[in-house]
Amino acid sequence: MTSEVMDWEGAYKQEGAFPGPPPWNIGEPQPELAALIADGKVSGDVLDAGCGHAELSLALAAQGYTVVGIDVAPSAVAAATKAAEERGLSNATFVCDDITAFTGYDDRFSTIIDSTLFHSLPIEGRDGYLRSIHRAAAPGAQYFVLAFAKGAFPPHLETKPHEVDEDELREAVSKYFEIDEIRPATIHSHKPQFPDMPDGPMPFDVDDKGRLKMPAFLLRAHKAS
Repeated sequence: MTSEVMDWEGAYKQEGAFPGPPPWNIGEPQPELAALIADGKVSGDVLDAGCGHAELSLALAAQGYTVVGIDVAPSAVAAATKAAEERGLSNATFVCDDITAFTGYDDRFSTIIDSTLFHSLPIEGRDGYLRSIHRAAAPGAQYFVLAFAKGAFPPHLETKPHEVDEDELREAVSKYFEIDEIRPATIHSHKPQFPDMPDGPMPFDVDDKGRLKMPAFLLRAHKAS
């Protein structure tokens, strides 16, 4: 993935570089994040940053949380809104906006979850994103990031996420939040269909649903009170 903003609308409409369903749409929250929810790590109003089709938001809303999902792709926001309506989840709302510059939620959210967004941003957009979500975070808010680790994709690919190493992730986030933990994790994904992705299996384990378990980091941080 180049530093240019990706055509997310095209990805969700299965056009252009993504002829098939987005590989990150696995029909449920990422297991790493589902475990955090089960462990009681989520509290208060929740921001789902870069929500996409919003299975994370919908799962949280089904458990009684008030959730706002923000995404730049109108098709994703429309699909998430429709799903919430069909499931009777009036406590989940979705907004089409630029996550690197949105406003209007100052000090609102007690929990902010970034489910595979950070590595999708242009590198030069990270600071604006972190500044925007810091503004939206309530004092003491928890912030979770699940992002691809370096080595998740073949190095020769021209189209791929901006994978991170631990130091890179720590340096970016610590400018705005207090880091509590960064640990190795996995992102569950269908095989990406990038134009220059090699044929054949990828060198990762698969889960019991046949999805790749790709190397990632899970960051846990908080906003100073």
